[in-house]
Amino acid sequence: MTTRYVGPKGRGSFRRISEALRAAGPGDVIVVAGGEYAEQLRLDRSVAVVAEPGGGQVTVTGIPGGEPTVVAEGLECTVRGLTIKAPADDAGAPAVGVAGGAGLVIEDCTIAGGRIHARGNENTGQGSDLAGYGVTTLMIRGSRLEQGRLAAIHLSGRVQAKIEDSVIDTVDGIGVVLSGPAFLDASRLRLNQTSGYGFRLRGSSRLVSTDGTIRQTGMAGVLLEDGSTATLTDVRIEKAGGPGVHATGSARSELTDCRVRDARASGLVAQDSAELIATDCAVTDAGANGLLVSDSATATVTATRFDRPAYSAVHLTGTANAKLTDCHVREGVEHGVHVTASARVELIRCGIQDVGLTGLSAVDAGYADAEDCRFVGGGTGIRLESTTATNVRTTSVTGTVGTGVELAGAGLATLQAVRVSGTKAAGIVVGTGAAATIDASTIENCAGSGLVIWSEATPTVTGLRVSTVAKNGIYVAEKAGGTYTDCDVTGTKYPALHLAKTAAPTFKHLRIRDCSEAIGQEDGAVPVFEDCTIDGVSMVREKPVAATAGAASTPEVHVPGALDESMPPDDETLEDVLAELEEQVGLDRVKRDVQSMVKLMQTVRMREEAGLPAPPLSRHLVFAGNPGTGKTTVARLYGRILKALGLLRKGHLVEVDRTALVGEYVGHTGPKTQAAVTQALGGVLFIDEAYSLAPIGIGNDFGAEAIATLVKLMEDHRNDLVVIVAGYVNDMSRFIGSNPGLSSRFTRTLQFEDYTAAELVAIVEHQARGHQYELTPDARTALNTLFEQQPRGDGFGNGRSARQIFQAMTERQAHRMSELGTPTPAQLVSLEVPDLPESL
Repeated sequence: MTTRYVGPKGRGSFRRISEALRAAGPGDVIVVAGGEYAEQLRLDRSVAVVAEPGGGQVTVTGIPGGEPTVVAEGLECTVRGLTIKAPADDAGAPAVGVAGGAGLVIEDCTIAGGRIHARGNENTGQGSDLAGYGVTTLMIRGSRLEQGRLAAIHLSGRVQAKIEDSVIDTVDGIGVVLSGPAFLDASRLRLNQTSGYGFRLRGSSRLVSTDGTIRQTGMAGVLLEDGSTATLTDVRIEKAGGPGVHATGSARSELTDCRVRDARASGLVAQDSAELIATDCAVTDAGANGLLVSDSATATVTATRFDRPAYSAVHLTGTANAKLTDCHVREGVEHGVHVTASARVELIRCGIQDVGLTGLSAVDAGYADAEDCRFVGGGTGIRLESTTATNVRTTSVTGTVGTGVELAGAGLATLQAVRVSGTKAAGIVVGTGAAATIDASTIENCAGSGLVIWSEATPTVTGLRVSTVAKNGIYVAEKAGGTYTDCDVTGTKYPALHLAKTAAPTFKHLRIRDCSEAIGQEDGAVPVFEDCTIDGVSMVREKPVAATAGAASTPEVHVPGALDESMPPDDETLEDVLAELEEQVGLDRVKRDVQSMVKLMQTVRMREEAGLPAPPLSRHLVFAGNPGTGKTTVARLYGRILKALGLLRKGHLVEVDRTALVGEYVGHTGPKTQAAVTQALGGVLFIDEAYSLAPIGIGNDFGAEAIATLVKLMEDHRNDLVVIVAGYVNDMSRFIGSNPGLSSRFTRTLQFEDYTAAELVAIVEHQARGHQYELTPDARTALNTLFEQQPRGDGFGNGRSARQIFQAMTERQAHRMSELGTPTPAQLVSLEVPDLPESL
């Protein structure tokens, strides 16, 4: 081995490095003194070019012409301590090129302005140092690659590369590109600020990265394509412009103890037929999903955390398949785990907390299987709406704002040993027509009903325990049924069971204890009770009510008196009531006025809480309009709105007219008015046809005494009473002007306009749906024409007229059915043109 010296101005044996290279033999070392060298270095034999220790910085700048500044062609070449710059103004030229079959070690160097490009040797023919070798080797240690163009490192073909303790910074392109069968082992690599991907793997290339960082990439942190493979251990990926790790094609990515933070898109993505494996990882603040698995890709995720994603934390679609074990999701905006299309997910010992929508959601034909999982807070705990069978076992749902568990799909949903507690709405809801089996489960301390069964659902429920819920223990809606065996219902505030008309459940060995009432049963319900008890006493069956021909008898059960349910529920929110108001037919002007008042009342409350004086606010209202325009309905909703706002204690409605307030003799009117007001305290007193309290032309009338008493009581209870007076527009103006106390207290009038023909048809259709009838299109058109032609005189009743027409139609349809003999089910529910009255 010979050492050759290069230095300017005679300091070395050679003035130029290239001259020393031409003179060097295999194994020689070329020591370069500090200085700037504008030349191309071709290492065509096994030599080392090193900076002189203590001799100053050695900078080698290439010559324009498309060639790399340094070209390694020998088997064992080394550069150490150099600053290597790509040729100036030559954007396409690499700074360092490694030829096929060559080997290069880059140590303690700075590579600036260009990439390192190593090519695998596909030609293994004869040629000095390269004979018989086909693999290119590259070692980068303790070096810095900066200001690269197109890429910092490009490994293509049969290349074996290793990087240790190095930095890649500010690349106008991709950090590292691997293609073909290239392999890279990166340890303690810090990659920062690329306009493209951090790593891009293509072909059958492989990447092993340990204890590295990838920061501020313009696109994905790591992109795998084709059949490439990446194994990342203790790697931090931060602020990727796309996904943190994105595997496509048939690629395979394996992550251990990695952190993905602030990705602009999803944290981890597997698509096509790719495979993703993640263990002990964390994905935080992803701009889309924490984990997205699509097409036929698979994901196996263990002990991994997904925090605060902008979309669903885990989203599966296509025929994707994922298994999550000991994983956690926290504070997601949408779903915790969302399974769509025909995808499948298995959750084992996972925890999902405080997500905006649903902890676990399965829709379409998505399959979900959850075991030993925990769902805490958020919107809905679990919603299974799939056409495929789904399973949840030994799982808890706690403290959700909405329902704990919703089962709404045609596929059989099975709950086994599921515990639901502390929800702000119902515990478990089985939706219309849903298929469900519930076994050995518990519902407790919920603000709604425990178990709700909607129409046409017939679940199999065994060993259910419902306790301390704010409403019914088990609510069975119209046309619903099911079998309930060995169930306990304890400490409900509403009846333990609510059975709507036509409900037909079967209860076996049911035990009801310490409930406000045992059973609330509507006419037409046909439950079956076998060996059931109430507070330890066997349920006594009374004689069935006589049944009509062809119908089942309705068994009556001896239970305590019914709970008065006229009061609004304690857990009703303002949004719930406003939504119900919006669902009313027509009333657009009234809806706008109510919304405006709500905003004013909310502002008043905020000012009061801030210690500011409140603006003038009168909660008493005048409802002016013709009969049947929805005044009573809106009055009831108004009371519930005030309760939801915290401005009334109860929010209930007491409806009265003149006869309830005015007495028949002297001294009778005051007590009657007082009694009506007392009943309404905490809620709304609704006085219909209030103008009748001040009749025209009658001076000595007890109505004036009722008005005077009412005005005084409104003042005495001004914070605990709201009064609404209603009647015709002109008459109400006269009534308000009849007493100064009325005009000062009723300062806002809501105008209720007559319904249009289309709105009246909508009311009839609403009535029809509620009674399981349907209007044919021709009947709908004819009914609209009938309403358009209807005189709008004093006898016109608006919504009341619509309801009367519906009743008349059902009567005419019943007569028509009797003439058919044996009508079909479709005919029994159909309202046709002949069923319309001939005139209104």
